[in-house]
Amino acid sequence: MRSRIESDIRGWDAIADHRTGTEGDQVTADWLADAVRAAGAEPRLESFAFERRVLHECAVTCGERRAEGVPLFDGGLTDAAGLAAPLAPLGENEGNGAGIGVTPFTSRGGDAATRRMVAARRRGPAGIVAHSAADRIVPGLAVLNAPDYDRPFGPPVLQVSSEHRDWLQAGAHERAPARLVAHGTLEATTVHNVTTRVAGTRGDLAPLVVLTPRSAWWTCTAERGGGIAAWFECLRRFAAAPAERDVVFVATTGHELGHAGLSHYTKTHPSLPGGAHAWIHLGANFAATDARVRFQASPEFLRAGLDALEAEGTPPDSVTEAGRPPFGEAHNVHAAGGRYVSLLGDQRWFHHPDDRWPDTIDLDRTEMLCRAVLCMAEGLSRG
Repeated sequence: MRSRIESDIRGWDAIADHRTGTEGDQVTADWLADAVRAAGAEPRLESFAFERRVLHECAVTCGERRAEGVPLFDGGLTDAAGLAAPLAPLGENEGNGAGIGVTPFTSRGGDAATRRMVAARRRGPAGIVAHSAADRIVPGLAVLNAPDYDRPFGPPVLQVSSEHRDWLQAGAHERAPARLVAHGTLEATTVHNVTTRVAGTRGDLAPLVVLTPRSAWWTCTAERGGGIAAWFECLRRFAAAPAERDVVFVATTGHELGHAGLSHYTKTHPSLPGGAHAWIHLGANFAATDARVRFQASPEFLRAGLDALEAEGTPPDSVTEAGRPPFGEAHNVHAAGGRYVSLLGDQRWFHHPDDRWPDTIDLDRTEMLCRAVLCMAEGLSRG
């Protein structure tokens, strides 16, 4: 198993960009389809129309200083000329909507500074420059997800790398004149979820669904690699020896953009969200070095899932209280009345460009977690 897991994670890492709607997104879909065939199943690329953001110039300039960045994908955009206004600390830039607020943020989004930034977006300042706090690892730009991608709001918010923090903060305190450009356009394209169905021996039983996201901002190897590897291990297991239940495998695009792929999938397969016997959600980050692993499950599956993890010597660092809304794509399943087990976590390189093989991967722990997932899947696949 270890060599297969390593091969799967290396295969993911070989594709540099997994963002939804990009060339890398299509390469990822084709790579997954080929791997599904190699596992002995027949892949299906389930296509849907998608409007992607194509970025042009995206930068903030103040005097001789310039920082290129990535705008929030559910925020506003500028035209090619951008906007000119003084920098100011966020919260002090809102008089007449004229200033460009400067603030820190983190890619996780739960810290106080990031919450203040989200609140400020709703008050309508002219623009915001947010500098990443990623320098606690190495300098870089670890970006935020865009949960409101299909209904963007607020001013343009340019996310820039952590090494620009000092001069941006100095410029904000001096109310220095600046120019903010977050120029992007929308382009119609087609994206794909990758799915397959392994028939079981009892067609009268409700199916089991094994779900993992397959898109990300950058390469994001530790973020997505564990879910991809565990998804393939389950597929190989059931393709070689069918279970009693049908097992449906779904790898969705659009994770970082409001779970767009899962939303489309549940609309086009309306019987599954609440009608499947269970969903196994293989979420983010559990393959990472020093990851803090979280387990989530419907009440009836909680004990068995914890037993499987503990049997492999990998008890979770935290457990979402049964009945509370879970994190990640399991949230969509829960909201639709579905039953689930879910594995995900937190890690230092979350949404960071340097999340790459082999530096961010704990292969030993990933193998143990994959074995635990297989144990859960085998139990849930029985009648």
